[in-house]
Amino acid sequence: MPRYLRSFPTTIVLTGLLLSSPMISMGAAQLTERTSPSQKQSNQPDSKEVSDLLNQAKSQANQLTTDATEMESFTRSNLAWETQASKINAIKGDVNAVSQTVAKLKDEESMASAWQKMAIARIQPLLRELVTNTTAVIEHLNKDRGRNLQSQEHKDMLKMNADLSSDLATVIGDFVDYGNTKNKFYALQHKLELSEGGASH
Repeated sequence: MPRYLRSFPTTIVLTGLLLSSPMISMGAAQLTERTSPSQKQSNQPDSKEVSDLLNQAKSQANQLTTDATEMESFTRSNLAWETQASKINAIKGDVNAVSQTVAKLKDEESMASAWQKMAIARIQPLLRELVTNTTAVIEHLNKDRGRNLQSQEHKDMLKMNADLSSDLATVIGDFVDYGNTKNKFYALQHKLELSEGGASH
């Protein structure tokens, strides 16, 4: 086996990640059940720790999108199998990094505000699907050893990975932007209230 694929046995890295990260193995019904009651706590302020982790996840998801999009572009060229194996190694690292950050978000969820809880709930199913598809790409590369790099199945799998990565980055980025805009709005509101208070005197 080439040295590129030898470094990430699928059952240890990605499947192991599924077992060790509750937020990935959790079913959709459980997600709804767990997040709905907590979302009623609309008065809970934003958690700085959660905001920082969302920013971290945004950066990681953007890197993941870059790598997944680049790998998808390989389907329009005749690059060697080793090149794709090297790139999926990078994508594996990206997925694991995002997964670890989302696991930390789950640990901080009880301290999150309503929109932050919503962000965590929206991220999880996308990440779960991405892990599944990335695992399938790795297994496909391991199985075919470069014999079907130009097959439609392989192209579809890489296109799906690029699309899922982009969707994940967009969702995380939108929530981060919402949090930043919300904070700017409240800061401006506070500033205007102080100005009005000063003027009344």
